[in-house]
Amino acid sequence: MSKNILKEADEIINNRSEEKERMYGPFEEGMRRAAMICAGMTGKEWSGSDMYAALVALKLSRHSYNYKEDNLLDAVAYIGGLDNYIKKYGYGPTEKPINLTDADAGYGDKQ
Repeated sequence: MSKNILKEADEIINNRSEEKERMYGPFEEGMRRAAMICAGMTGKEWSGSDMYAALVALKLSRHSYNYKEDNLLDAVAYIGGLDNYIKKYGYGPTEKPINLTDADAGYGDKQ
């Protein structure tokens, strides 16, 4: 019997191993850096929360073609990550802007 998808997503987002942190960097920082890259590529403003939304949309788009548990797991994990992100950086008009001069994309900011 497979593990509950919500519990597995919680482990991915909230109990990330140190090895994953070393390999991929902190989750929220990665989203903020990806937002900066998208902004540079498109000339449009992107936020960290926009990145989460785009990745959830991608996973649900893939799901619309074919059921694959991994797509649903990733979508749920990104939604959990978005919730953590909003608690740290805000959302919409209250979202803390990304400081482009910060090497850590704002990750080290104190609340």
